[in-house]
Amino acid sequence: GMNAAVRAVVRMGIYVKAKVYFVYEGYQGMVDGGDNIVEVSWESVSSILQVGGTVIGSARCKSFRTREGRLQAAYNLVQRGITNLCVIGGDGSLTGANLFREEWSGLLEELAQKGKIDEEAVKKYAYLNIVGMVGSIDNDFCGTDMTIGTDSALHRIIEVVDAIMTTAQSHQRTFVLEVMGRHCGYLALVSALACGADWVFIPEYPPEEGWEDSMCVKLSENRARKKRLNIIIVAEGAIDCHNKPITSEKVKDLVVQRLGFDTRVTILGHVQRGGTPSAFDRILASRMGVEAVLALLEATPATPACVVSLSGNQAVRLPLMECVQMTQEVQKAMDEGRFVEAVRLRGRSFENNLNTYKLLSHKKPDAELPKTNFNVAVLNVGAPAAGMNAAVRAAVRVGITEGHKMFAVIDGFEGFARGKIKEISWGDVGGWTGQGGSILGTKRTLPAKYLEKIADQMRTNNINALMVIGGFEAYLGLLELSAAREKYDEFCVPMVMVPATVSNNVPGSDFSIGADTALNTITDTCDRIKQSASGTKRRVFIIETMGGYCGYLANMGALAAGADAAYIFEEQFDIRELQANVEHLTEKMKTSIQRGLVLRNENCNENYTTDFIYQLYSEEGKGVFDCRKNVLGHMQQGGAPSPFDRNFGTKISAKAMQWISKKLKETYRKGKVFANTDDSVCLLGMRRRNLVFQPVAELKTETDFVHRIPKEQWWLKLRPLMKILAKYKTSYDVSDSGQLEHVAMHSQKEAETGAI
Repeated sequence: GMNAAVRAVVRMGIYVKAKVYFVYEGYQGMVDGGDNIVEVSWESVSSILQVGGTVIGSARCKSFRTREGRLQAAYNLVQRGITNLCVIGGDGSLTGANLFREEWSGLLEELAQKGKIDEEAVKKYAYLNIVGMVGSIDNDFCGTDMTIGTDSALHRIIEVVDAIMTTAQSHQRTFVLEVMGRHCGYLALVSALACGADWVFIPEYPPEEGWEDSMCVKLSENRARKKRLNIIIVAEGAIDCHNKPITSEKVKDLVVQRLGFDTRVTILGHVQRGGTPSAFDRILASRMGVEAVLALLEATPATPACVVSLSGNQAVRLPLMECVQMTQEVQKAMDEGRFVEAVRLRGRSFENNLNTYKLLSHKKPDAELPKTNFNVAVLNVGAPAAGMNAAVRAAVRVGITEGHKMFAVIDGFEGFARGKIKEISWGDVGGWTGQGGSILGTKRTLPAKYLEKIADQMRTNNINALMVIGGFEAYLGLLELSAAREKYDEFCVPMVMVPATVSNNVPGSDFSIGADTALNTITDTCDRIKQSASGTKRRVFIIETMGGYCGYLANMGALAAGADAAYIFEEQFDIRELQANVEHLTEKMKTSIQRGLVLRNENCNENYTTDFIYQLYSEEGKGVFDCRKNVLGHMQQGGAPSPFDRNFGTKISAKAMQWISKKLKETYRKGKVFANTDDSVCLLGMRRRNLVFQPVAELKTETDFVHRIPKEQWWLKLRPLMKILAKYKTSYDVSDSGQLEHVAMHSQKEAETGAI
């Protein structure tokens, strides 16, 4: 993702008419100067979006840690009139940058005394501004929800785990996987959550005394339940409660000695740092790069050096040193054995991950489970979306932990009416997180025409609450069921919806399960198509994406793949705009970048179809470029779920289930559940920074029912971003850019209310 950030900074810099320089090889290049500091153009950053690592190189630098080294670096920058630095790196790089900024005026005075620069230069370049972006696969930087590179590292880990699971399944083996994270267990924790690992070892949360026994009991119990494989994930910095390291070899030896299981160790190593960046990382880095340039433009000598980052779905700016100090606090807490504190300092997202993992991985013995006598049904509605199964698994396991009897409905509302409903146990959903599509089966049918039959089934099976995982149809279905409450008492029960659709068109939520996987599919395909186009030269591809009337996939796919244009329904376009795009591409063909990529949402315009646009481009581009078209179709609904979708599905669904338990307690009167208020039919959505329960009745006013999309969509604010990065003149609305905030210590209450 670093290259996406580099590309965004360069292009946004040129867009605001600044001169932009590359410093090659990190601080080493800044100290060495010469050819390591080069002015760059628009085309310098073409075709780097899909490349892993960083094209400008990176190096650890001893000399920059000395004052002489920094003096030389300051001299090299002043020679070129550079007073704004954008640093992409971990906490070490950022701390170094801050020190450099604090010493800057002193360094210039020293250079003037030595006669290397004149007094004029000291005045002219008196201040250095610094903005940081955190690039670190460990996600170990406090104040940012996701650092650039973390999501891609998770993709690598999950690809490996999925591959290992098939061989372990065949041979009935136990695998111990060692993942990166010397001081931070984020990768280990999230990958354990995403693949349903049996046990995980992380530095922030060492196992209790006697963990060897409890782990072995757990592994042998799983085998007894007919589970043919065990996966144990170990962070490289894992420790026990006496701060002694727990190595993957040690874990393996333990399993072999105590249980005699056939056990193998796989150390993932630097695989995790490589490969193509995921769609999430490209979009994150592009947003951060643009935000970084804006922050530099607005920086004054009085503002502290800041880092740009993402909190939930919101771009924020945070004082660099506050983040660094808090990051160091975590390490200090761990060194001193204050582990509960360390987990809290990591932030609410980490804490949520840990709590969800603990909830889902270990089944309590039946005797210890509470008994509520409530029956809860789970169903999938709408088109299949990757991550639905992870959501069902989390719902079933949390429900069982809370003491309910869980029922699975096969084939949506239609199956419900036909009585396709059965009890589902803890073990039934094992291994579901990595499965694409919908195992329960899903249908687009709405409940309105089956109300009587569904009510019968609810009564027969004594269903006290409903959890619906699905897309726009699920939302319409809940509206219909709540409207039918007057006629049928059976529907007077708590109902909750978890959004799952590739289109991401459900009102009340910024994200829906499945959209990230679809976006990765689109991005991968576009990468291949771009490669084919650059091989043939002067070729423009027109690619049609899914999404109904919602342009999310087309717009975000365009941003992640580096497209020249994206046609969407939400932003009406006419023949003049098509003409302008053709002219823009004609100009582009005169440069060294001789290929074009245009995305079109399937329903963006009933007359300007994909064929029409293809024919128009072919005619207008005659003699300059030729055209090809490609309809991506249903491959966007399939495939193994991405780490984001597994994780998001797991956490949002667990939270929805806890809400159901709370509502059941509140609405249980005189031996039966009776809930008929609006707030007992809710949609759980991700809104900016929090997970929020919203009554579906209240969401009606926010919905365009004709086109099945929300009236307001957050991602439309990213439209100008895509256009700027594709070299269009457009106005960028800075009102949404982050204001400087302080790093908040997240209180316990906040951790419960909701971050992801």
